[in-house]
This record gives sequence, C-alpha cells and structure tokens, in this order.
Amino acid sequence: MAILRSLAAWRSRKPEAGEPRAWRRLWTRLRRKPDAVIDPTLPVTAQVVAIQQPGATLPERPYDLVLLAAVLGLLGIGTIEIYSATAAEGLTRFHDSTYFLERQMLYVGVGGLAMFLGSRIDYRWLRRWTYPLLAISIVLLACALFTPARNGAKRWIPLGPLTFQPVEIAKLGLVTYMAYSLGRKADQLKTFTIGFVPHLVVCGMMMVLLLKQPDLGSSVVLGATTLGMLFMAGTRVSYIGLAVLASAPVAYHLVVGTPWRMQRFLAYFNPEAYASGEAYQFLQARLAMGSGGLTGAGLGDGHQSLGYMPEGHNDFILAPIGEELGFIGVALVILLFGPGSRRTRRAALGARDVFGGYLAFGITLLFGVQVLFNVGVVLGIVPNKGITLPLVSYGGSSLVITMFLVGLLFNVGRRPEHKAAREAQRDLARRKRGRVRVVLA
Repeated sequence: MAILRSLAAWRSRKPEAGEPRAWRRLWTRLRRKPDAVIDPTLPVTAQVVAIQQPGATLPERPYDLVLLAAVLGLLGIGTIEIYSATAAEGLTRFHDSTYFLERQMLYVGVGGLAMFLGSRIDYRWLRRWTYPLLAISIVLLACALFTPARNGAKRWIPLGPLTFQPVEIAKLGLVTYMAYSLGRKADQLKTFTIGFVPHLVVCGMMMVLLLKQPDLGSSVVLGATTLGMLFMAGTRVSYIGLAVLASAPVAYHLVVGTPWRMQRFLAYFNPEAYASGEAYQFLQARLAMGSGGLTGAGLGDGHQSLGYMPEGHNDFILAPIGEELGFIGVALVILLFGPGSRRTRRAALGARDVFGGYLAFGITLLFGVQVLFNVGVVLGIVPNKGITLPLVSYGGSSLVITMFLVGLLFNVGRRPEHKAAREAQRDLARRKRGRVRVVLA
C-alpha cells in the first residue's frame, strides 16, 4: 500500500524545470487519459462515429426562438386566412361560418401537442423503429387503395368522422430510413449496389403506391427528397443523373398515357383554352393574386373566396393571402420560410450525432420541396400537383405530422444530453470512485 501511495503522489506532482526531457515525456504519457476503447467487431462506419463521438463535447442549446417565431407566424397567418377564405362556404354548406375554423383550431391544438412531444423525446429511438415505421408506412399506403375514392383519388383512410392521409406517415418513415441508412453506410455511399440502389428501391415502392392512388405530387416530393439526401451524403452525381434520366420515360408515359393528366399538362401551356375545366382553379388563383395589388383588399374583403375558387384553403391558400393581404402578405409568408429554413440547416449542421444531422436535413429538404412546388403551382410556374403549403394550408393529419417533424427539428437543434448518456457518465464516475477507494485502502 505504501508503494501505491508513493506512485500516486509521484504521478500527481508536476516535473521541475530542470528535470530531463525523458522524465517530462514519461510524466505526460502517464497523465494522458486513456484512448477510447473501440469494439473491433463493429462496422467501419460505427467505429468512425464512436471515435468522433461529438456528444461528449458539444454543449446543450436552448430552444431556437427564431424558428419558433417563424412557425407561430405561419400558423397564425394560415389560421386567419383559412377562416377568411372558408366563412362563406361554411355558412352555405354547414350553416356555420366557423365550421372550418373550429376544425383548424382543433388540428393546431393536436399539432401543438405533437410538436411538444417531438421536441422532448429522445429522437434516437426512431433508429430502433426505422424498419417497423417503414413497413407500417408501406402497409398504410397499400390500404388506402381499398378505401372509397374522394374527388377521383384514394388518398385518405376514414377514421370515423375524420380522415387520415397515410402519405404523411410515409414522409416520416422515408426520412427516418434515409437518415439511419446513410449514417450506417457512410463508407459505402459511393458504391452503386449498396449506397444507392437500396434507397431508390424503398422510395420507388412508396412512389408506385402513391401513383396508384393517384398522387403524383407526393411521389415527386418523396423522390426529390431522396435524391437530395443522397446528394448531400456524398453519392456520385452520375448515379443521381442516371436515376433522373431513367425516370424521364416513366414520367412521359404517366402524362401522355393518362388523358386527364395530358389535359392538365396542356392547360399549363394554354390555360385560356381550358378556362372552364382543368385551368379554372389556376385562372381564379391568378385573378386573386393580381387583384390584391401591393397591400391587398383587406381581410374578409376578397371576392374569389365567395365560391369562385374551390379548395382555396388547401393547395391554393397562397391565392387568398395574395388577394386580401397583397404582395406584402405573400412576401411575408415566403420570408417566414426563409429564416425557418436557415435555422433548420443550423440544427442539422450542429447536431450531436450523425443520425440527428441527417434527420434534420431530410425534414428541411422535405419542407423546402413542398414550399417550392406549392408556390410554383399558385404562380403558374409548374403544373398543378396538389401539394399543400406546410403550416399554412388547411389540414388534419398533414398539419399534425408536419408539426411533429418541426418538434424533431427543435429536438435536434437543442443537442440535448439524453438520459442514456448521463447514466453512462454516472456509472463511469462510480467505477472511478470505487477504484480510488480500493487503492487508498
């Protein structure tokens, strides 16, 4: 015991200035913390992540108030405009001008709980549920094909008085799978058969089921999100270009081989010729946007919401905003998406682990693609795709899942010290205290 005490006292002292350099090197070597022990049976990617392990050094951040303000601003503008655009329809059809507003407030409340849940849970549990969530998404998309059609499409599963869109679960399942798979295959992403093909197969299965419903807009969003995440992860650009070229004949067949899609495509180039049919909604939206001017006609003073523009509170919510709030209102909505996108990129780049970074980037890319397509449809830049504007359009399951995804962005951006990591640190501290007591006994 006396020898152990002497060795401990010698290790704790600092070398004198005149001591030989060899003693300095020996003292530095003894004082250095031992290197992390890496399990050699793990894959190469897992060993790299274990060596880097940024979770022990990155501090926890507070909630991103800028992102929260942007989300609340979009929800507020959307809720107010939904009431203004649906008051006349609710009074005519349901004898209640607040019919749609009450339901939207209910969805916002449930979505708020979902956002709180997504911001507080350990987002890493999604890794353990990646494949079950993926399987549930595919099964739900297949079940939607056996439900009654609404407006010529089978995209909704009835749940009593409410309906549910399985594509929203599919978005969460696909982004989670991509984040998990890209993190595991970091050293094999440039290979065609392992790093590229499996992701296209999974996305392709979902796209086929969506096209059967039919839902071309959502399938395009999922495809663009998948290719964007692969590009960000480092997949060869030639593979992505090959996938785009291979999908071109399929897209051509889907448009030319389907009469109503062909008419909608022709209406995009010559809307006046289809003013009473496929281009009616777009022409009414263009009239609403043009009549708003700079400041708009004022809340509740829009004319297109008096039955002239169907479904104005869903995919074309930006048109009533342009008519009643003018160019300033439309610019405000787009600007609110701007800082929100920038803050979500900050969350992705500053994530504590690889899975969290990919998850935040995938959610950001998913929202960005939806916003670009929705704004492009209303402005006449792209053909009508039937894609909602996140956090602004009227919706049930879409709004709840969107707010849950926003909660996950808050979660990743905070970089929280999760319970498992804290318990591991406490166990390590207990073992060290035990060794000290044994040595000094």
